[in-house]
Amino acid sequence: MKRVLNSLWALFVVIQMGIAQEKFEVRIEPMTISNAPGVHSFSWGKTTKGKWVVLGGRVDGLHRRQPFAAFLEKDNNKNIYVIDPISKETWSASLAQLSAPILEQLQATNQQFHQRGKTLYIIGGYGYSKIEKNHITFDKVTAMDLDGLAKAIVEGKKLDRFFRQISNKQMAVTGGQLGLLNDVFYLAGGQYFKGRYNPMGPNHGPGFFQEYTDEIRKFQIKDDGKTLSIVQYSSRKDTENLHRRDYNMVPQIFPNRKEGFTMFSGVFQYNKNIPWLNSVDVSETGYKVNSEFNQFLSQYHSAKVPLYDKANNAMHTFFFGGMSQYTLDKNSNLIKDDNVPFVKTISKVSRFANGTMKEERLGIEMPAYLGSGAEFIPVHQGVPMLYGDIVDLNNLKKGTTLIGYIFGGIESSKDNIFFINNGNQSGASNMLFKVYVYKK
Repeated sequence: MKRVLNSLWALFVVIQMGIAQEKFEVRIEPMTISNAPGVHSFSWGKTTKGKWVVLGGRVDGLHRRQPFAAFLEKDNNKNIYVIDPISKETWSASLAQLSAPILEQLQATNQQFHQRGKTLYIIGGYGYSKIEKNHITFDKVTAMDLDGLAKAIVEGKKLDRFFRQISNKQMAVTGGQLGLLNDVFYLAGGQYFKGRYNPMGPNHGPGFFQEYTDEIRKFQIKDDGKTLSIVQYSSRKDTENLHRRDYNMVPQIFPNRKEGFTMFSGVFQYNKNIPWLNSVDVSETGYKVNSEFNQFLSQYHSAKVPLYDKANNAMHTFFFGGMSQYTLDKNSNLIKDDNVPFVKTISKVSRFANGTMKEERLGIEMPAYLGSGAEFIPVHQGVPMLYGDIVDLNNLKKGTTLIGYIFGGIESSKDNIFFINNGNQSGASNMLFKVYVYKK
C-alpha cells in the first residue's frame, strides 16, 4: 500500500485553544523509529526506564468481510516488541517460546489491558485458538513483569518466567475497555465472540455466537508477585446503554472534582448497525448516561489524550483520526455516512464546570486515514500528570512540552473500503507522532 511520505514529513500541526485564563496549543509532529512494527488494536506497557512493551493486536489492516478471510491466524501479532522512543531502537522476541495458553492469548486482538506499577495486566481478547480449533474470546488474565521482560528481550534471553496467567469466565471479553480507580479495575462494555466473523449474521455460513456484556464489571486483582486471583467482583448490567464495544473510555475529572471515566460513543446500537452518539460517565458510585450530549466526530477506538484545566475546572479530551459516522463540510455542516468510514478528523470534547459538553473539529487533520486502533503513549517523566495519565495543564511549564506519542493503528487508502476490501486497501501502520503542548 502506498504510504504518505513527503507530505507527512512536512506536517507540523498546531491546535490553538483559548480557555479563560489559560491559553495553549497542541502540536503533533511525525517521527520514525527504526524497525518499529506495523500493528493495530494492540496492548502496551512502559518500563521504569521509559521503554514501550508492545504486544497483541494485528499486522494486517481492516478485517475482510468474507468469513474465510477475516481475522486470519497468520496476521496475528506473534511477537513482543520493545521500543525505545529516545534512542529510536526496536527489539523483538517471538511468542512461540511461551506455553500454548499464554501464547494464544497474547497474540489475540482487542484485548483489555492496564498497567499497575511495574506489572501489565492483559484480559481477554479475540483470535484463533489451536487448542480449541476455533476463533474464541479468551477467558484469561495474564500478568507480566515489564522491566524483567523488556530486559530479557533486549538481551535475547528466555521470557517464560516473566508471565503468570489464570482463567476466569468473567474475563472472557474482547473490545471492552479496562480502567483502574483506587485499586479497583473497571471492565466496561465489550463482547464475547466465538466463531468466524460473518457480516451476514450468526446463522449464515460457518456461523458464530456473539453476546455483548452490557456490563460494567468491577473487581480487584490480588497479586503477590507469584499468584493471581480475581476478588471483590461485582457487575452492573444495562442492556441498552452499556451495549457498546470498540470504543474509547477515557479517564476524566468531573465538575464535582471527582475522578472516573467516560465511555464515549461506540458501536453498535440495539438492532441498528450504527454507532451510539451519547456517552456514559462512570464513577465509584455507579454510572450515568449523558443523553444531552452527542459525539458526532469519533466513534471507534482511536488514539486520545485527556487534559485537565483545574483553574477553570474544564476537562478536554482530544481524538485523533479513526472512524466516524459523521464529518463536517467546509461550512461545518454535518455529513452523515452510516458505513462509518475512516476519517482524518482531529476533534476535541470539552466538559465545562457547569457540566455541559461541547465537541469541536480542529482546524487541521491527520495527514492520511490514520488513527483507528492506535494508542497514545504518555511520556510521564517531566510531565505533570493527574489520575489516569491526565495531563495537568495548569502545572505544565511555559513553552513546549512533549507529553507523549501516537503509535500504530490502521492506515487506509480510502475512507470507505469495507465493501471493496480484498486486503490491499489498508494495512497496519508503524507511523509515530510526537504530541506537544505549548503554553504561552
